[in-house]
Amino acid sequence: MSLSLAEYADALASRDLIWPRVMPPKPVKARPSIKPLPGVRAVLWDVYGTLLRTPDGGFDLFPEPEVRLQVALDKTIHEFNMWNSMYRKPGPPWQSMIGQYREYVDRLAMSAPKLSGDYTDVNLTVVWAQIINRLFDKEYAYDEDAYGDIGQFAEKVAYFFHCNLQATEARPGVLQVMQRLHEAGIVQGIVADGQIFTKVQLLRGLMEQGLSVPLPELLRPSLTLYSCQMGIRKPSRSLFRYSLEQLEAAGLSADQVLHVSCRLENDLVPARNEGMRTALLACEKTGLEAPANLIKDPQSRPDRLLTDISQITSVVSA
Repeated sequence: MSLSLAEYADALASRDLIWPRVMPPKPVKARPSIKPLPGVRAVLWDVYGTLLRTPDGGFDLFPEPEVRLQVALDKTIHEFNMWNSMYRKPGPPWQSMIGQYREYVDRLAMSAPKLSGDYTDVNLTVVWAQIINRLFDKEYAYDEDAYGDIGQFAEKVAYFFHCNLQATEARPGVLQVMQRLHEAGIVQGIVADGQIFTKVQLLRGLMEQGLSVPLPELLRPSLTLYSCQMGIRKPSRSLFRYSLEQLEAAGLSADQVLHVSCRLENDLVPARNEGMRTALLACEKTGLEAPANLIKDPQSRPDRLLTDISQITSVVSA
């Protein structure tokens, strides 16, 4: 039986590989607003930039400088022995693949969403499945016993590639915060831009902070929604409305939910428009998106402002 994505991630972690790392955070000068919000029974988290730190403050398919993309492609080509089955060009291996990568990402990004007000999400696993299928033109082969079918293999390639493209680490203290909310009876879930491998990255980040219980005990699976599941990304209306349907099925109304993110315009404002309460996490400069005009406007400003993720336990109580 082939390895699951989580098992594959464990196997990678056991190898002596060099991975990129996230730099220490640069603090933000801001005054917290942490007065308790009565009636909150659930917290919906964003992931990249909120629960998980990245060098760019969010998920990015083309981070700067471009050399990061070049290195990630080069490592992926060698890790999965793709070089002999590629249509080669003069120069290093990444030069022969970077054009394909850009082409498939751009093609998926231009696909029209089904509903007005939605924005197409790019599934990195689909990108790599298309690249891999092209390799088969030149008799490419991989270990199916270890990696599974083409879809499962593409998931693992996408995970390896992204781990080399963008470092991730759990925000300091986040596991303790989630445990305290859980002990207080607060339901927790996710509505976030994310890939198939995002939950594995989050799991591994929390394990590094000492996670000792199954992740579903802290994050309710029925209230966890990633953009890749619907093929649309924030600020898509349908993403938030579907999340609300999940909440309603769990007996929760929108005004009983606090959505937490470091992005105001594309994340917290749409959540607020659907009736959720909002908290802006402004604890580091990287990834923080909080235009002054939206902060000042009563129709868009967040209900609370956190300068440390632990402050949410003051905002939300049992």
